Amino acid sequence: MKLFYSRNPNPRLAVAVARHLAAAVDFEWASPFAPGQSERFRPLNPNLSIPILIDRGKSLWEADAIACRLARAAGSDFWRAGDDEPDMIRWISWGKENFVRACDIVHFERGTKQRYALGPIDDAQVKCGLDRFDTAAAILEAELSARRWLLGDAISYADFRMATFLPFNDVAGLPLERYPFVRRWYRRLEKLDAWRDPFAGLDAPELPPLPR
Repeated sequence: MKLFYSRNPNPRLAVAVARHLAAAVDFEWASPFAPGQSERFRPLNPNLSIPILIDRGKSLWEADAIACRLARAAGSDFWRAGDDEPDMIRWISWGKENFVRACDIVHFERGTKQRYALGPIDDAQVKCGLDRFDTAAAILEAELSARRWLLGDAISYADFRMATFLPFNDVAGLPLERYPFVRRWYRRLEKLDAWRDPFAGLDAPELPPLPR
């Protein structure tokens, strides 16, 4: 298997999953939107986005699908099956529409737009994202006050997916300090080498710097 990746949030997530599972994959840094690259990557993903997993001659795109494939290949319950699967999917679905989405809105304005010169920060969008973050984080705070991980005592892909944008919080500036149980949960994630530094030993060019 081969995993095309970059340092952006969703590719980072896929690399972290592969490293956590000790998956038998080859890693290749990619930039499908770079000049001359679209012809290579469009047959693999018509959206020209990464991550992309090549497995047995077929391409699979979208981080969640890749995580599922890698966990099954590894024989791991990191992607839950059986009676626990609906609960995991509930958190993945809710997270992407609420907590993860809120993080994304703020990070896009304060990070992505500034790195790639896509325009000034839209303060109204930042406020919208922060308001959504507070609403979602309050729900997570209550849930995580009673358990270590989203699905109880053992980590799952739902935890990785929920935290997609938190490694970039030095740029986004989300107020995690208001939510001690969410912060405690994220500190546990940061103790995992695969999450804290998924690119260790890989050829992974840094993201463009923020303007001063």
